[in-house]
Amino acid sequence: MGHKVVTFDISVVRSLWETRVKKHKAWQKKEAERLEKSALEKIKEEWNFVAECRKKGIPQSQYCKNGIIDTSMRLLEKMEKNSLTRQRTFTKARDKQSSPFVFELSGEHWKELPDFLKEQTHLEEWHIHSTLIQVIPTYIELFQAMRILDLPKNHILHLPAEIGRLKNLKELNVSFNHLKSIPPELGDCEKLERLDCSGNLDLIELPFELSNLKQLTFVDLSDNKFSSVPVCVLRMSSLQWLDISSNSLSDLPQDIDRLEELHSFLLYKNKLTYLPHALLNLKKLALLVVSGDHLVEFPTALCDSSTPLKFISLMDNPIDKTQCQDGSKIMESERDRQHFDKEVMRAYIEDLRERESVPSYTTKVSFSLQL
Repeated sequence: MGHKVVTFDISVVRSLWETRVKKHKAWQKKEAERLEKSALEKIKEEWNFVAECRKKGIPQSQYCKNGIIDTSMRLLEKMEKNSLTRQRTFTKARDKQSSPFVFELSGEHWKELPDFLKEQTHLEEWHIHSTLIQVIPTYIELFQAMRILDLPKNHILHLPAEIGRLKNLKELNVSFNHLKSIPPELGDCEKLERLDCSGNLDLIELPFELSNLKQLTFVDLSDNKFSSVPVCVLRMSSLQWLDISSNSLSDLPQDIDRLEELHSFLLYKNKLTYLPHALLNLKKLALLVVSGDHLVEFPTALCDSSTPLKFISLMDNPIDKTQCQDGSKIMESERDRQHFDKEVMRAYIEDLRERESVPSYTTKVSFSLQL
């Protein structure tokens, strides 16, 4: 008995298969169109977008406005770019803080220095600001490698005498604290180049021992209660920048010309009624600011174009305008007045120094006078 074999035309089989494939593709297309119009697909898209944003650390407020989620890929790319920028900035700050030679601390939750700091005597820099710390401990003398003590905007009441043992200290910033005195031992820090004691309000004098600081080039004593220029300051032979603004100065010492290297002198908001002729002997003085004082007389020789002065500000003084009629440029606009902050003046002086290196540059004296 033989076997029965059923045979088909191959073309019939191909036709059946192609028909089935066409029907499946048509169903897929119809299903895709249905899903595209479906709210569930929109929700899925938004969910994936939100998940991607969260993964990249992008806050919800960036992509969700009034409950509506913007799934624009361009927006995602933009936010991702901004996020990467912030991350790089944070990384740089973290790297700086993680430097084995730099210590940083900030925040009002700090009322005293951490205990472990005592053991980090290899540190070269302290950057402590905006805390409630009142005391700098005496063990600071152990930090013999210290170069920078940056301590602004704290509640420091006094500095320990042991600070004088930091023989490598170059910068000390104790601005906007609650200091009433500076320890005379600071005069032993003979490598000190910058001293900022501004904004302590009750500081009235500096110890004579600071006369030993012959390498000081920058001193800021603004916003205190000095009634005269400290004697020790007049003996800082390398001093280039002196800011004693917003104090109670009624006059300047006649030997102010001892500061032979002085380049910038800020005296605004004091009680000065005149300026001594000794200022004419300061051969390197390029910037003089006495705005907001009580000047009634002024050395007219300062207006002479032969002097090294590049910029003089006399705004808000009762001085007579006729005392400066040497072809000087008078600037009275409010826009000019707003540029009298310290940073702008420093940049101005630096620019002048660069120009002085160009032979074709002609020096001019500019005056700002408010009558």
